Amino acid sequence: MTVGIIPARFASTRLMGKPLAEIGDKPLIQHTYESATKSKLLNKIIIAVDDKKVAQVCRDFGAEVITTPKNITTGSERIAIAVKKLDEADIIVNIQGDEPFISGKMIDEAIEPLLFDNEVNISTLAKRIESVAELQSPDVVKVVFDYNNYALYFSRSPIPFVRDIISAELALEKTEIYKHIGLYVYRKESLFKFAKLKVTDLERSEKLEQLRMLENGMKIKIVVTEFDSMSVDTPDDLKRARTYYDWLQKRKKDEGSE
Repeated sequence: MTVGIIPARFASTRLMGKPLAEIGDKPLIQHTYESATKSKLLNKIIIAVDDKKVAQVCRDFGAEVITTPKNITTGSERIAIAVKKLDEADIIVNIQGDEPFISGKMIDEAIEPLLFDNEVNISTLAKRIESVAELQSPDVVKVVFDYNNYALYFSRSPIPFVRDIISAELALEKTEIYKHIGLYVYRKESLFKFAKLKVTDLERSEKLEQLRMLENGMKIKIVVTEFDSMSVDTPDDLKRARTYYDWLQKRKKDEGSE
């Protein structure tokens, strides 16, 4: 069984109460849940929460909920705790709780390698960077991968460094540079293995938990997607998400009136 788990942490350091922040007429976590239901490959979706109020809100809109401890530091660890209660789960999808507009097709793209190749135990997504702002932003994680699409490294710095190019604009034009989209798919045993590993040196430096996998020899399959995502981490992100949602609603209304 392929199970999508959405970790929802109430006490976000940059946006307190983030799962319950309203976008239009719904909380953020409900948007994420409803977007995930558009996946054709997920057999079940569960929200892993650390707060009673968030749990009740999720149950009110019909989601299945698993309560996890408040002192969990990463979404992957929270998911691993939730999965221990799911004997039937074989493939687990970590769907970030702050991705209100995630595409169901994106989720399915990330799942497919584990369905069709028994050698793949972990997969994630990447999209080609098209703007200098994304290239230079430390909040946009970059990834490089080998000819078999296995990750070589993730960084907040622009990678690869294009030595003979004099501008960032030209680098993007001449070189394919990819950003990482933080949707992960695991076989259950790989998720449990990862959750038991200690924080590593590169992870500590870059503040990227996926480097813990690479430093311990775990292979991550990269799926290149044409879809993009919009994560909500800060009050400014929330404003952008609300503006985008209002635009979507207006477009639907305009299309319906034609």
